[in-house]
Amino acid sequence: MPIKILVADDATFVRDMIKRTLRQMLHGAELYEAPDGAKARTLIKQKLPDLILSDWEMPGLSGEELLAWVRENPASASIPFIMITSRGDRDHVMTAVKAGVNDYISKPFTPEELTRKVAKQLKKLNIPLKLGQDPDQKASAFSSLGVLTGGSPKTISPDPAEANSIRTAKPSSAAKKNALPAFKGKAVLRFAGSEPQDCMVREVSLQSLAGFLVRQDKTPTVFDQAVVDLADESGQLVVTLNGYVHSVLAVEPTPASRGIKVVVRFVDDDPEKLEALSLHLQK
Repeated sequence: MPIKILVADDATFVRDMIKRTLRQMLHGAELYEAPDGAKARTLIKQKLPDLILSDWEMPGLSGEELLAWVRENPASASIPFIMITSRGDRDHVMTAVKAGVNDYISKPFTPEELTRKVAKQLKKLNIPLKLGQDPDQKASAFSSLGVLTGGSPKTISPDPAEANSIRTAKPSSAAKKNALPAFKGKAVLRFAGSEPQDCMVREVSLQSLAGFLVRQDKTPTVFDQAVVDLADESGQLVVTLNGYVHSVLAVEPTPASRGIKVVVRFVDDDPEKLEALSLHLQK
């Protein structure tokens, strides 16, 4: 009998990435998807999956509310539940653990991390797997142990000289004409497998963020997952948005350029998140 897995996330891009990884990992698996908790609940009643991967911050019926229903329903109470979240702080994770999650994955995550987490739960169900590598061999940038023990990646601050080089990059006349009001606040970008980076924001809309980064050892590439933390001028978090890298350009016309311009397109379909961003942009 094929393995049945449910993937619930309001972002189509995230669901597609997860399904693609699972298909490569588990040939013949039956994959079901839901854009919100209510649809996920319906699919669980109909299909009774072997494993559930669910976003925690979905609109309508949240992942936390979905989990509560899963655990209260005798037919689904024992189904392994992996939380997918943009937040990795200790309190948030501990709350989810107490609510009954079996494991969690912090966005953005690598295919290797997803494979490892899924393999761990399926092993507990005595489902044999044939993987291309030991899923425990690759460490994740957001490992469960690191968060639960209070560890967190350090934010990288641009070197003053490099930051000044980025500031002098002049936008095109078309960009000037269509420029949005300056974003009042701070931004930190997170990419899978690398540390969070301070982003010098050029412009922010409800659809995307454009900004400048100082190039690190690992440069983000087009279609990489990204999580954007937007804060106000005092450093208070305004909203966390999921997205993907839409474009990456060198600030200077040379392979040695330390500055890069990145555009991240948001994929969240959560009205509360978009409202929070909209209210901040109107200030």
